[in-house]
Amino acid sequence: MSIDDGSRPERPSNSSANRSRPDAADASGFVNAVDDRGDTKVALAGSGLAPGKASTVNPLSRLISHPLFGLVVVVLAIALPFINSSAYTIRISTDALIFVMLAVGLNIVVGYCGLLDLGYAAFFAIGAYTAGVLTTTFGWPVIATIPFVVVAAVIGGVLIGGPTLRLRSDYLAIVTLGFGEIVRITANNLDFTGGPNGVFGIPDFGDFGLRADIATYWVVTVVVGLAVLASARLGRGRLGRAWRFVREDEDAAEAMGIHTYQVKFAAYVTGAIFGGLAGVLFAVHQTAISPPSFNFLYSALILMAVVLGGMGSTPGVVVGAIVIALLPELLRGAENWRYLVFGVLLIVVMIFRPQGIWPHRVGEKPAKARRKRVVEDEPEVIP
Repeated sequence: MSIDDGSRPERPSNSSANRSRPDAADASGFVNAVDDRGDTKVALAGSGLAPGKASTVNPLSRLISHPLFGLVVVVLAIALPFINSSAYTIRISTDALIFVMLAVGLNIVVGYCGLLDLGYAAFFAIGAYTAGVLTTTFGWPVIATIPFVVVAAVIGGVLIGGPTLRLRSDYLAIVTLGFGEIVRITANNLDFTGGPNGVFGIPDFGDFGLRADIATYWVVTVVVGLAVLASARLGRGRLGRAWRFVREDEDAAEAMGIHTYQVKFAAYVTGAIFGGLAGVLFAVHQTAISPPSFNFLYSALILMAVVLGGMGSTPGVVVGAIVIALLPELLRGAENWRYLVFGVLLIVVMIFRPQGIWPHRVGEKPAKARRKRVVEDEPEVIP
């Protein structure tokens, strides 16, 4: 490289023809190492930073993770009355489906966003009482009450979530627990809610030319299926990723530009809507509601279903809710011992499966556009 008077230094050529190789005696070790290097692969910035492939998935996990598996489950649920149409089977199956919808709604709050809610039955009660009062007092059809149920659930979520979602962990749990008890006690003391007697004579959706309980079961099956699908889509979207970031580290999420309060508020209100709609299904199914149906034990059971199935995993929460709802009925033959056996079985599952029956997968499938872009941008080899 030569420098002329008043001129800028010449840039060395990168081609191998113009590059002169220094003698080994005169060149430094660094220059020799650079000249003796092999071919270099240059890839896009950030490539290779993604986590490696997960370990081999067993055939059972691959089967239940297939999209067709959910479709098969829905078809079997719809076909249940053709398999066994006894009143007992239809009734406990409807109860289990309503419990699934409650667990899916609470999973948005607890599993996706990490907000510990111990008063989720409050929104369940708000939906049930709103539909019950409008149908029995004003003679409205059940379908017409659904918009008002959604509005009532949103108002309840705003009233409790607005001033309290800046709290965390135990403090938030205590406040939500108090909110659940306030709603139950208020319903127990108001005249238009029927007081301790509750509301009775709630009509159904219509028999559609079928047996009334079977028609209600099919309506509940369709609504719960759509709710599960909506919850899964929310969890895979941009808002769902923001919820998970807040759950993992709220401070880090806020430092990365996520408005954590708005994100938590969206999760709380969304969960409230799910709970309110489940309350409508419960009121129609039972035809009568009363304050003891919405006590703290019910909130604890819903939370247990979320934790048992796998927090943040929609299929896991569905499985956990079905187990919590149906296991006491399956153990009915044990008579007075069934709740002891039920508790022991739950403890055994928690010990040997602490992550849940069907835990949430940490890795995410890249979008189709991103996969296509990665395939097109193959690493370039520079001699």
